[in-house]
Amino acid sequence: MRQYISQKNLDSKGLLTIIGKDYRYLRNVLRLVTGDMIHVRLASGQLQPMTVCQIDEKTKKITLQACDTLEGEEGENQPEETQSIESTEFTLFMAVPKSSKFDLIVRQATECGLARIIPVQTEFSQTGGEKMNFRGERFERIIKEARQQSGSPVSTRIEDCVTLNEACQIWERETENLPDSEKLALVLYERNDSTVPIPEACGKKENLKKIALFCGSEGGISPDEVKALCQSGFTAVHLKTNILRCETAALYGIAAIQVETSR
Repeated sequence: MRQYISQKNLDSKGLLTIIGKDYRYLRNVLRLVTGDMIHVRLASGQLQPMTVCQIDEKTKKITLQACDTLEGEEGENQPEETQSIESTEFTLFMAVPKSSKFDLIVRQATECGLARIIPVQTEFSQTGGEKMNFRGERFERIIKEARQQSGSPVSTRIEDCVTLNEACQIWERETENLPDSEKLALVLYERNDSTVPIPEACGKKENLKKIALFCGSEGGISPDEVKALCQSGFTAVHLKTNILRCETAALYGIAAIQVETSR
């Protein structure tokens, strides 16, 4: 279900005024006309059904009117599958690839409902990742467009680039008080050494609170880095398929984990 992501909440009359780039999106991309209904994700996180009550072509302004039904905050009155996605924080640790590939990875991860994307500087990743601005306007736009297209209720965010050791510390710190049944961390490894299939790694974990997937860049991931991740609680998994590009592997891994943990 498509949605419009708003940075504002309703005014006292239940109205929302849209101008600028968002006006062009609603008018030219979605081709809304007066009387059409659209779901709006408000700044509060609530999903609000709204009706187009006025379009001013001269001032390039659309006014939306709230319907009586309010579909609740994130996690409320959502389909069961959506609630499952929101209740589990899914983080992608992504070794920094080429810029164009990272854009695609961000878009696809957002569409899949991931909570966080953390760029990681690794032995084989693109250099200079620590200097890149991963919280700039370009990535905000990519995330917003992906959420609007997919209808994802999750506010995906990108964090600053970290080293592999820092990535390990993040996972250890955030999960140290969770039992094994409530956490899952996998690292995609192109070699078949001491790895297990994803279904086996996921096992029969229930009530997962945190999931992490580590994916290498174009050059893969070194054995020493895999060892360090495994010592921090990650399990090395091997995709028994053709050799995949890093952007394909990330999406493949995300989808496989979501399927296995939703059974």
